[in-house]
Amino acid sequence: MATTKVTFTLDPETLARLRTTAARLAVPRSAVVREAIRDFSERAGRLGEGERRRLLEAFDRLVPAIPRRPQAVVARELAELRRARRHGGRLHATAGRGGR
Repeated sequence: MATTKVTFTLDPETLARLRTTAARLAVPRSAVVREAIRDFSERAGRLGEGERRRLLEAFDRLVPAIPRRPQAVVARELAELRRARRHGGRLHATAGRGGR
């Protein structure tokens, strides 16, 4: 693997942790930094605990508000929407659309 030498500025506590971890694992400090960056980048796109809870609470609030209708009614409505899209619009005017 090709490598590039870079310079970072670390506070004393972070540097001490880096040295301790490298010594404990018997690996170079650069290996610890590479692994730490790899691990952090994998976690960076994931939701934090607070955000995850907020989204779950929204889900729990919204799901009960979904109207329950028989499968046949939903299937007919979807079929009508598909038919309307293929033919340039709904078969009847909808409220608030000015009779379009």
